[in-house]
Amino acid sequence: MSIQTPEWVKDAIFYQIFPDRFARSDQLEKPRHLEPWDAPPSTYGYKGGDLLGVVEHLDHIQDLGATAIYFCPIFQSASNHRYHTHDYYQVDPLLGGNEAFLILLNEAHRRGMKIILDGVFNHASRGFFYFNDILENGRHSPYLDWFNVDEYPPNAYDLMRPPGYAAWWGLHALPKFNSDNPQAREYLMRVAEHWLRLGIDGWRLDVPGEIKTEGFWEEFRRRVKAINPEAYIVGEIWEAAVPFLRGDRFDAVMNYPFAEATLAFCGGARINPKMAEGKGYNPARRLDAKGYGDRIEWLLGLYPWEIQLAQLNLLDSHDAARAITLAGGDAPTVHLATLLMMTYPGAPSIYYGDEIGLEGGLPDPDTRRPFPWDRPQMWKRDVLAYHQELATLRKAHPALRRGTYHRLHADAERDVYAFGRKLSDEVMLVAVNVAEHARSAHIPLDDLLAEGATLKTLYGGTDHHQVAHKKLRVMLKPRSGVVLRASGSTAQ
Repeated sequence: MSIQTPEWVKDAIFYQIFPDRFARSDQLEKPRHLEPWDAPPSTYGYKGGDLLGVVEHLDHIQDLGATAIYFCPIFQSASNHRYHTHDYYQVDPLLGGNEAFLILLNEAHRRGMKIILDGVFNHASRGFFYFNDILENGRHSPYLDWFNVDEYPPNAYDLMRPPGYAAWWGLHALPKFNSDNPQAREYLMRVAEHWLRLGIDGWRLDVPGEIKTEGFWEEFRRRVKAINPEAYIVGEIWEAAVPFLRGDRFDAVMNYPFAEATLAFCGGARINPKMAEGKGYNPARRLDAKGYGDRIEWLLGLYPWEIQLAQLNLLDSHDAARAITLAGGDAPTVHLATLLMMTYPGAPSIYYGDEIGLEGGLPDPDTRRPFPWDRPQMWKRDVLAYHQELATLRKAHPALRRGTYHRLHADAERDVYAFGRKLSDEVMLVAVNVAEHARSAHIPLDDLLAEGATLKTLYGGTDHHQVAHKKLRVMLKPRSGVVLRASGSTAQ
């Protein structure tokens, strides 16, 4: 079976937006009872962020270097995070409705940017029409078998008792679809098709592993790709996802194992284990350079190369503590991890606010703080600068996006890790030192570069380096990294 993933994803840099907290436009009239934008977010309160606010800040997103936006759910919902869907065909009125979304979609496409929506197809909400009909009519509802109901009337609100129907994690607010039901299944497929026909560029799938119906995701892929062969299908799976990444279901998954390993290596003992409790990854599991190299080799061996080039690589998200908070405020940890993410196979994903050092820890909703547009004094300009510089570097060098990956050096005692990326005659070398002291590394190159080849430092310094005896000597400052480049006749 020939595996194909979208070509554009291999060159993309994603920006993830939690819509209620990103930006609020004055063009849209809002209800009166919103939380103050600058106040800490609460579990149930709304800030009133909207899609026209995103349009007004597309310059910022593009200046950062992002070429695609992944939105947390935008459909009508009685929750600020909108994972409780009421209507899959209507954009939430607080976000500006369908009209605002089409303005956003058209403006993003005019700029050459892609838009990915969050597909919550495992469960709906108590307000979803077909389930609400069951609440109203009990055994007389024509939609009983769209869900798995055990008692009548269903217990939708008494949290002291089980809900009386299948619900995600037993949460009363999230009735789980019976995806074995042909009509429910067809409804979800048509939702996916509808938004693709309107022009979205793909789906991020919420908890897709919860849908056990045989053939569901295979059919989903066939129908999505029939409308747009270049549509991106990326699943939220926190661990190894081999059954989903064989070319017949998803193009990629959110690469939490990469985040886990990279933060564990770059942060070491600085990682606060309490900031990862209850999550599907454990970045507090310390890794030295060899352990990191071994973990990356394992990860790169899991899936075909075509899949690796489309993986959604991240350091944090709306479901995880922000990297800077996870690392106890240690800025070099995040800097080094961002360097590794921006030079790794697959598409980097920046969670809104990470580019200015926005903090946020567990429990939720602290991970979803509002973007401080009106408080520029909170912005860490150096963090913004290195995000922009690394994004520019990645976009300028195809080897960093599509080149083969070569583990070159993993010194556990000296905490130095180095790898190469090669595409045609372009060779890039990345080296990081996570130690508190400067390190000198002699990096073996095997046949990656010719003897006497010269490499120029593109990031992290201005030195030139020369290959001697099939090795490259690199001086690394404490907790720093470099990106070097060789090209033309210097490459083997």
